[in-house]
Amino acid sequence: MKQSIVHIALVVNDYDEAIDFYTKKLDFTLIEDTYQPEQNKRWVVVSPKNSNSTTILLAKASKPIQKDFIGNQAGGRVFLFLATDDFDRDYNNYLAKGIEFVREPKVADYGKVAVFKDLYGNLWDLVQFGEDHIMNQRLD
Repeated sequence: MKQSIVHIALVVNDYDEAIDFYTKKLDFTLIEDTYQPEQNKRWVVVSPKNSNSTTILLAKASKPIQKDFIGNQAGGRVFLFLATDDFDRDYNNYLAKGIEFVREPKVADYGKVAVFKDLYGNLWDLVQFGEDHIMNQRLD
């Protein structure tokens, strides 16, 4: 049996502001933006450039309880992990675009990492895994 995680739903306040952030600030690619009239919502999918793995489904909050979780989907923990093949390039690019880092870069046993906030406050790791770390092989 072969399975994979295809999308991770990220609850957002507004489709267009989320698309703008992910495509212009984080340089993600907009994969799909399709209106679904039967549900009066959009199917919006973004992905890091040159990635062929899990994508993010930008899901606009449609109920009050969903709005309560915008920006805090992991209860204040790092929620998503963005692996890169060049930490310094991406870190400096994000700083230049106004991305807020809440933990400065550090070198750990698994690689180089810093924590940033997305437009709603969700925490992300920007990480370049070391050569001997298993996750590094996914970037090849």
